[in-house]
Amino acid sequence: MREQAIFARGHLLFSSNIPISRLELEFSRLVPCRTTPIILCDGGERKSDLANLALSKVRSSGYINVKILKGGTAGWENSGYKLFSGLNVLSKSFGEHIEEACQTPRITPSELLSLQKRGNKLVILDSRPAQEFERMSIPDAINVPGAELVYRIRDIAPEPDTLIVINCAGRTRSIIGTQSLINAELPNEVVALKNGTMGWLLAGLILEEGCSRVAAKPSPPNLKWAQAAAKKVANRSNVKYIDWDTLNLWIDQSTNKTLYLLDVRSPEEYQSGHIPHSRSAPGGQLVQATDSFIATHGAKIVLLDDDQVRANMTASWLNQMGRKNVHVLQDSIAPLASEKGPEPPIQLDSSYHNWPTISSRDLFPLLKKDKIRILDFADSRAYKKGHITGAWFTIRHQISKSLKNIPRSDEYILTSPSGVLAELAAPEVQKQVQSSVKILKGGTKSWEDAGFDLASGAEHMASQPDDVYLLPYDHEPEEAEIQMRNYLSWETNLLPQIKEDGSAHFSIIQPPSK
Repeated sequence: MREQAIFARGHLLFSSNIPISRLELEFSRLVPCRTTPIILCDGGERKSDLANLALSKVRSSGYINVKILKGGTAGWENSGYKLFSGLNVLSKSFGEHIEEACQTPRITPSELLSLQKRGNKLVILDSRPAQEFERMSIPDAINVPGAELVYRIRDIAPEPDTLIVINCAGRTRSIIGTQSLINAELPNEVVALKNGTMGWLLAGLILEEGCSRVAAKPSPPNLKWAQAAAKKVANRSNVKYIDWDTLNLWIDQSTNKTLYLLDVRSPEEYQSGHIPHSRSAPGGQLVQATDSFIATHGAKIVLLDDDQVRANMTASWLNQMGRKNVHVLQDSIAPLASEKGPEPPIQLDSSYHNWPTISSRDLFPLLKKDKIRILDFADSRAYKKGHITGAWFTIRHQISKSLKNIPRSDEYILTSPSGVLAELAAPEVQKQVQSSVKILKGGTKSWEDAGFDLASGAEHMASQPDDVYLLPYDHEPEEAEIQMRNYLSWETNLLPQIKEDGSAHFSIIQPPSK
């Protein structure tokens, strides 16, 4: 239940992070079944008592089998058990396991640069989501998120003598992407860029910014190759299949048995049409950050796409990661993809929807009068990127402490990116002040949409920004290099810790038959 940055300092290996500040927004998505046995955990400090606070909220929402880990992470460690630092530890460790077990080939930044300068026949494919790619990328790289690699590769590199280089920000997605193409028996030589964009920068090389090079969808002949290749990989990794009748039965049973219905296509394809009850979980990110999508261990997982390439490849990796009950819907979802748009929010508690609001246009003239205080409940990364001028960064579960750092006012206006977190925080703020409390209608996004400017930076931090785990790129340039080296060292040191712990069970599929 702790904030993300605190969670990342040390947590149980198999735990998922649902910060208390976002509990109503995240809990139902990660734990959809009300009968699931749930253990809530915090640091064990009496003064925070986050697990007890969460317990009452979770039980009042209908969850019937909820307990608290006695002593929290401190009690766990004092009992002789190990805590793990960082995020997505199992997924990251799995990537290291695959590299070691499969001897995944790699290339250093300097070696790649030499090949580029000599004009060698090669393509560089960046396996991260588009947003990460646009932030910074290797020169001439093409954005092909992880699960899309087998799906699109033959149109990108139709000739077998083309060297294929896979990169990500660090290590995991490079390794998994490279091994995906090798497992699919692509005739080309495929290598992972050692340490990804971080390794490139640490070698003193320049990254591009703001690029949006995207690979095209596969042509019909190459789609057939991808389907056949993915099917062979799925067979070797014992992927299981279900039909529509079974899926409908499982959906009917999902009030008592957890079912994750995950659409592994791109977010754009999901928004263009998806089946009801499904969530967007692009395959590469699902493997990279499994605990951010799936919290219930042993639950039924059904992967969906419209051609069985991405679902088969993703399922093969989840099987090897030790996830049980992973299935692929054996039919295309296209005929029943009746819902459009982004994944709808599932809110645990929706009882605060009638709180007084103020529009962006009504708020704007009030800023000059300095008679109000704006509290921003965005995460600290989003706040620093852009917030209403004068707004105070506030973590929801620290409202009482935060208000002591904010000058008093006759009126408080609450905002958050969409307005939902502000709405949830309103009753908690009202308990602490005698003044009027209103919500900015539509949140900070409505402010932007109205054409008003945003400020950036950390100008008014009423709460300590321990809510977000900072990636190396989030630090100032003079600190970023140190953080990159620390991060890469953390990744490469995970596997020995996992082996020592002994509770994770990874495997590898049988190599392709010659």
